[in-house]
Amino acid sequence: LTGGRFRSLISVMTETTVKSAVLPPAIERFVVAWGEMGEVWGVNRSVSQIHALLYVSDRPLTAEEIAERLRLARSNVSTSLRELMAWSLVRRVSALGERRDFYEAEADVFEMVRRIAAGRKSREIDPAIAALRQCLAAAEGDARVSGEVRRRFRTMLDFTEGVARSFDEVMQLPTPVLAKLIKMGGAVARLAGLTSGSGGRRSAGDG
Repeated sequence: LTGGRFRSLISVMTETTVKSAVLPPAIERFVVAWGEMGEVWGVNRSVSQIHALLYVSDRPLTAEEIAERLRLARSNVSTSLRELMAWSLVRRVSALGERRDFYEAEADVFEMVRRIAAGRKSREIDPAIAALRQCLAAAEGDARVSGEVRRRFRTMLDFTEGVARSFDEVMQLPTPVLAKLIKMGGAVARLAGLTSGSGGRRSAGDG
């Protein structure tokens, strides 16, 4: 190859490599936004961004591809993938003739939300209920704890257990039923007679 042709070839190869690592603006924005939202929820940004990238990927990706597209360290990607698999949000898949592992995200948004919600409940709500039960049990046998404090313990425990029961019941609903309930929104409460048909407001002429 002459010097000019060699430089031209290198230029084309470099341009192709750079372009292959650049995400379309819509996907890049989604990945960034999902990462920011994850941080608000207390999830590592890299974990959330990898989940977002796999969710909008048309095919399973290798850890190397993920690292390249998100410009993350390979070790960071491996750690994040393990966490996502622990949440059952990402699974490892194999490809015929490939020795490398590929990864894909759960694409069903309802199933994805179920798994995220179930994971948060097991990590946050369930331990809170266990702690409240222990506090109440200890308070019942301690004369130094006033009746008012014991009442507050019971009220908080009853509320938290109620939330947990409602969550479990909703999560057990078939996806089509859950989707209809979400679309109905406030109409569910109105059908149950819990609110008025005008959003809970009463006109000046109502008795």
